Amino acid sequence: MTSELETAGRVIRNEKDEIIVKTGKYWNIEVLDIRWYSEDKPTRKGIRMNKEEARMLLTILKRELNETV
Repeated sequence: MTSELETAGRVIRNEKDEIIVKTGKYWNIEVLDIRWYSEDKPTRKGIRMNKEEARMLLTILKRELNETV
């Protein structure tokens, strides 16, 4: 399993829990990984998608948050 992911950002919920967004290559595919971490350990809650899927998700999120695309 080849993984070259780097942290792109964090959303801190509290002292123990945060979302970490990582980007990079996974099996030679550019991906975005958004995952919950608890006490600095990844949980099973999260999603990994390729960049095209991430763009489609971003369009939906902007629409639902009443932002312009």
